[in-house]
Amino acid sequence: MLNEEAINPKDAIGAMKNPHSCVSQAVAAEVGVAMMEGARKYGSHNYRVATIRAHIYYDAARRHIDAWWEGEDTDPDSGLSHITKAISCLTVLRDGQIQGKVCDDRPPKTPKEHKEYIANLVKGVLKKYPESVPPYIHKEEIK
Repeated sequence: MLNEEAINPKDAIGAMKNPHSCVSQAVAAEVGVAMMEGARKYGSHNYRVATIRAHIYYDAARRHIDAWWEGEDTDPDSGLSHITKAISCLTVLRDGQIQGKVCDDRPPKTPKEHKEYIANLVKGVLKKYPESVPPYIHKEEIK
């Protein structure tokens, strides 16, 4: 525990600013490589100049997540983790939103009632099967 009297007065000011120390530097470094790859292929920060379509980056992120989920840890094109590539897709999408350069081509919203319907279906399955059979999982060590 820190002695409150020993804290530097600048700490109070710094503590009110955006916290970079909460972000994994290892992941940020990988995302930097992925973003550099995109910059080399398409031009650095192109998504801040030319409007991007939301579905393109959604689809790309999902493809990377799905590939990882299905057991392919590394993107064969870049050698980076599929998770890192998905984060990079979402980074471009979010930066595009911040810059006002996203064509929001998402489909019409699903009615709120559908979420309740799904929640009730889940409750029914859990009630019918209160004890779950253990899952069959990938046994290799996580890298």
